[in-house]
Amino acid sequence: MLDANLKEQLKAYLERITQPIELVASLDASDTAREMEELLSEIATLSALITYERRDDDARKPSFAIHRTGTAVGVRFAGLPMGHEFNSLVLALLQVGGYPSKTAQDVIEQVQALDGDFHFETYFSQSCQNCPDVVQALNLMSVLNPKIRHVAIDGASFQSEVDGRQVMAVPSIYLNGQPFGQGRMDLEQILAKIDTGAEARAAEKLKHKAPFDVLVVGGGPAGAAAAIYAARKGIRTGVVAERFGGQVLDTMAIENFISVSHTEGPKLAVALEEHVKAYEVDIMNVQRAEKLVPAKVPGGLAEVHLKNGAVLKARSVILATGARWRQMNVPGEAEYRNKGVAYCPHCDGPLFKGKRVAVIGGGNSGVEAAIDLAGIVAHVTLIEFDGKLRADAVLQRKLNSLPNVKVVTSALTTEVHGDGSKVTGLSYKNRDTDELHRVELEGIFVQIGLVPNTEFLKETVALTNRGEIEIDHRGATSQPGVFAAGDATTTPFKQIVIAMGEGAKASLSAFDYLIRLAPVEGEVKAA
Repeated sequence: MLDANLKEQLKAYLERITQPIELVASLDASDTAREMEELLSEIATLSALITYERRDDDARKPSFAIHRTGTAVGVRFAGLPMGHEFNSLVLALLQVGGYPSKTAQDVIEQVQALDGDFHFETYFSQSCQNCPDVVQALNLMSVLNPKIRHVAIDGASFQSEVDGRQVMAVPSIYLNGQPFGQGRMDLEQILAKIDTGAEARAAEKLKHKAPFDVLVVGGGPAGAAAAIYAARKGIRTGVVAERFGGQVLDTMAIENFISVSHTEGPKLAVALEEHVKAYEVDIMNVQRAEKLVPAKVPGGLAEVHLKNGAVLKARSVILATGARWRQMNVPGEAEYRNKGVAYCPHCDGPLFKGKRVAVIGGGNSGVEAAIDLAGIVAHVTLIEFDGKLRADAVLQRKLNSLPNVKVVTSALTTEVHGDGSKVTGLSYKNRDTDELHRVELEGIFVQIGLVPNTEFLKETVALTNRGEIEIDHRGATSQPGVFAAGDATTTPFKQIVIAMGEGAKASLSAFDYLIRLAPVEGEVKAA
């Protein structure tokens, strides 16, 4: 099951465990069960502190539990945690085995203080890069608090459950049998949903923070670069982000980041956060900015108002709020989001195995999605608004070689159809003839670009009619002391490497702005 190199790496990791653990399997006669038993048996040979036993005592088969011997501490996997979830398996082995988490102590204490009965179930796919964050967060919670239980379920191995619960997007999380959330969530986001007093405590803590010299709004590549460049100048720097990593977290393969031939979005996001944390930067994660109040005079304090009611102050602000997937904005899209309407083919594609799907968009992302999905689903209909596809020629050649793909150009999607619980089809209009067509299908993957996260900035800084923040060649906005960078701005070519450069430039511009300011009467510069 594991090759020799992987075994050696895993054996080295398992030397860190300090508590005996047992692997307890519940198996059936499936091929997955056979592979699971082989995997667990191999793991048990790598450490004297690990034992393996088959008990068949769980109704969900094939599955296995990782228990700390003689305690209630443990986690469960249903199906094989391979692909992107192999790291989740390794972490679970370490944490159940007593290896301490690197999670901040205040977050650990918050988990340990939770009171109540929490039984989480997470449906994942092995190709989903968003799923490990959720699985690992809930596994850690179940290790830290005996009142919390978690089972991670490979949807491909439990298709009847997926169909019965109508799971059409991963990760899908259930709490005590009821839907809890879908999509990427980290530990702090999960805690914010179940710990009812967390938001008020966070607001109370934030409102006492001293003013920043530079406050970065956004934690993607542009925001991370801006924070690093500011902190290196020795000035008081803060980052407030709804989710650190931003849109990069939803990116699968990255092959155009100079000097790195290949990486993945979540891996890059971790590296960004670790780099920022290497400096004295105050990171305020899982915080949504809702209002910007510019300084009344140059050198005065600008205010960033957060959703939880807290107000942060700063002598300069860098807006790096990024962008999100653009929606079609047609009837039925919102109603059937995560019920057949999806935005991540890598994450959700395996859930549509053998089914009919459509991809909306003929750019690189749309054509790449259609190519990927064609190897999983029964049929792909690619719908493009323009009269021709806009993807690179090499991608179009690959697409045209696939027998189960149909390309429709000059088409405007007009409606998503469903039966009340899931997608059943879509309608589009031929833009040349105005003729309406209906396509019967089970899934729709929307790949039509990005929209900037700038709604809260209307009437504060100058925006284009597309919502992009207008900036000059130095990254300055229409407001003195307010700078911007990345995908939320008018900078052309929305690329990670460009966003990082723009973030660095905006930060250097903010520092230049600060050192040229005359002192403002009645305001004291933050140390």
